[in-house]
Amino acid sequence: MSLTRRNLLIGAALAASSTAHAQQDKPNAMPVSAQRTSFKSGGKAIAVETFQTAGSAPRPTVLMLHGADGLSYNSQYREGARDVAAAGYQVHLVHYLDRTGEKRASFSTLFQHFMPWMSTVQDALAFAADHPGADSSRIGIIGISLGAALGLAVASTDPRVKALVNYFGPLPQGAIATTSKLPPTLVLHGSADPIVPVANAYAVEALLRQQNVPYEIKVYPGQGHGFKGATEDDATARSLAFLQRHLAGADASTGSGALSVGG
Repeated sequence: MSLTRRNLLIGAALAASSTAHAQQDKPNAMPVSAQRTSFKSGGKAIAVETFQTAGSAPRPTVLMLHGADGLSYNSQYREGARDVAAAGYQVHLVHYLDRTGEKRASFSTLFQHFMPWMSTVQDALAFAADHPGADSSRIGIIGISLGAALGLAVASTDPRVKALVNYFGPLPQGAIATTSKLPPTLVLHGSADPIVPVANAYAVEALLRQQNVPYEIKVYPGQGHGFKGATEDDATARSLAFLQRHLAGADASTGSGALSVGG
């Protein structure tokens, strides 16, 4: 389904990261530290918040790409990053909107800025690969709505991305080359999403089938843009299990992993 301006802009402005609260009632096994640094992209300083538990052993690394609402208005992205880090990952929450000097993605310049944001995500991959404690051979992306569209676009052409989790993201038509190949991908979407219609999830699924890529898809009946309650917990459990199979526990260079559709 074609990507519209409305879908991309509002798509994550209403989004709540589904990884945000899955463990809020469960104490983390190990404390998670947070460090704010930056890297350069397009001549601009891009802030990054890095979350990880203690230890010096190399660990799989995840870029978390927020939605169009940005990080000034939604603290749930940080909570989600902490939850993923607590599971044994080094998580980089990338302020990619810094590239265009925005706190929220602007409706009027959304498509104009999509390619610069993609470039910034690619630069973030280099930042993550060189970060102390990162296993540069095991890098994944968790994208939420607009962030998921960016994740799809970048992962389709950048072999450094070994696994992708797509939370209710639109398929970025025109940003994925016909010769591209996505990494193992998990698609999570609500059947009643009024912002990014569920047709986008099925379009991504069709692309993954065409490319013969290991993938999983879960469409939650009656869920809108953003998950809550038991659905939220289930989505988080699926995300962490998927990353364990395709990033932490598998040979990332081969993209090995069983194909599982639905659930």
